[in-house]
Amino acid sequence: MTAAPSNDFKTVTDLSAFPQAMRGGVVAIGNFDGVHRGHQAVLETAMREAESRGAPAFAMTFEPHPRTFFNPSKPVFRLTPQAAKARVMRALGLDGMVVLPFTREFASLEAQAFVDDVLQGSLHIVHAVTGYDFHFGKARKGTPDFLKAAGMADGFGVTIVEAETDENGETVSSSRIREALAAGDVALANALLGYRWFFEAKVQHGDKRGRDLGYPTANLTLSPEAELAHGIYAVRVKHDGSEHDGVASHGRRPTFDNGQPLFEVHLFDFTGDLYGHELEVELISYLREERRFDSAEALIAQMDTDSAEARAAIQSLQPLSPLDLALGEMSFDGNSA
Repeated sequence: MTAAPSNDFKTVTDLSAFPQAMRGGVVAIGNFDGVHRGHQAVLETAMREAESRGAPAFAMTFEPHPRTFFNPSKPVFRLTPQAAKARVMRALGLDGMVVLPFTREFASLEAQAFVDDVLQGSLHIVHAVTGYDFHFGKARKGTPDFLKAAGMADGFGVTIVEAETDENGETVSSSRIREALAAGDVALANALLGYRWFFEAKVQHGDKRGRDLGYPTANLTLSPEAELAHGIYAVRVKHDGSEHDGVASHGRRPTFDNGQPLFEVHLFDFTGDLYGHELEVELISYLREERRFDSAEALIAQMDTDSAEARAAIQSLQPLSPLDLALGEMSFDGNSA
């Protein structure tokens, strides 16, 4: 189930400004990092409930990620920061997303107070949907059973969605996707997501070495906690309402300087100045590991091979799901292309 993306999708970060039109709706509650196939089962259940009631359907999530809040020295590799999460949820067909600031005060809120003050007092929900493993409130006392009992007492419905498993019977989870990306297993990560993983970053100035090699690149820096495997990737890039195929290197450039990690994208058949522009980069496949070459000539020969393999991988693409197709048809700013 993937409805048409809503042109009225709203991201709400202040409960005092919660729109009147979204009150009395169905809320899906969770961290939803990645908005993967398991999360999609929760969100689609909420959408079905909302459709049956003629009510709006929206997600509730939290920033920063609770794991990062409680252990800031080891921040979580975010699969979908807030803007990316909203983009995927809009493509699914939700009406909006509520983002609650995860502060020390919020973390100390009792589970019943969360139900009374947030779900009922601010949102006026008629139904809540969560995953089987979602907990909320101080000391995580808000279990699925607690939420069911609270719903019965307060007059709103509750649906708990069981774990989503893949074709091998393993549970779909954000942790598995992070591990797959860290291992260079783009195929597994994308299969668990149900769409091709993407990130957004601003093009920065580099040493322009790629231009001298005949492969000019747009240089991007991923967030420090992004544990993406170093290596060569086939990619698709959205920029300023257009889409471009390309090949990318993520790593430290061991042939030259072995410096700080960069994600360097070469766009096929593209000319133009991208400095300072935001790009959305979608990973198509992982081609090979990063390695050192004895000469620039040997590196260029390998780059020619990498480019040919990237073109072939992109040419054979098929949508992974209706969601993947919907995301592909949305421009970088979130509008339908």
